[in-house]
Amino acid sequence: MDAQIEDPSDEQVAWATDNFKLLADPTRLRIVWTLLHGEHSVNSLADHIGAQPSAVSQHLAKLHLARIVKRRREGTFFHYSIQNDHIGRLAEEALFNADHMVSDLPAKHQHNMPRRGAEETA
Repeated sequence: MDAQIEDPSDEQVAWATDNFKLLADPTRLRIVWTLLHGEHSVNSLADHIGAQPSAVSQHLAKLHLARIVKRRREGTFFHYSIQNDHIGRLAEEALFNADHMVSDLPAKHQHNMPRRGAEETA
């Protein structure tokens, strides 16, 4: 087979591996999953995922630096949302794959987890 394949650049591979590393942390993955479903403050995220606000704030700082989340200031509070839809889809697919593995379901199985935007298409 003589197909031409355009390989990613070193910079693209570095960004991708850094993003995988960021999402490999359970707290950050939970934060991303929660933000896929809407904007949240640090305290709201902390309550939702069962972590200390200071820890959530540190994770959000890393996600913000990597341009995965964006923040909006309202008075003295910041509200966070997903900035990078590609990372959002990556996190969704990883969690849907985990759902299949944990449930021991075939790959073509319908997802048990609610998909972002599913209510919009239903």
